[in-house]
Amino acid sequence: MATLQIREVPPDVHHTLKERAAVSGRSLSEYLLDLLAREARQPTIDEFFERVRLRESVDLGVTGVDTLRAERDSAR
Repeated sequence: MATLQIREVPPDVHHTLKERAAVSGRSLSEYLLDLLAREARQPTIDEFFERVRLRESVDLGVTGVDTLRAERDSAR
């Protein structure tokens, strides 16, 4: 497993993270590792749009315009 070191963390940020770790019953290292793992699992906006782009299109047999027209016509 790799080691990560972060330098020049502002004191207020360090204090806040240390408090949150303590409240959650974990060490600062455990807390930050969980935080980083959750962040890494979330796709960036570019990765998300690439996934959407690569998906096959779905033909619903009706367009949004058709649905809106049908709703509008039925309300009359």
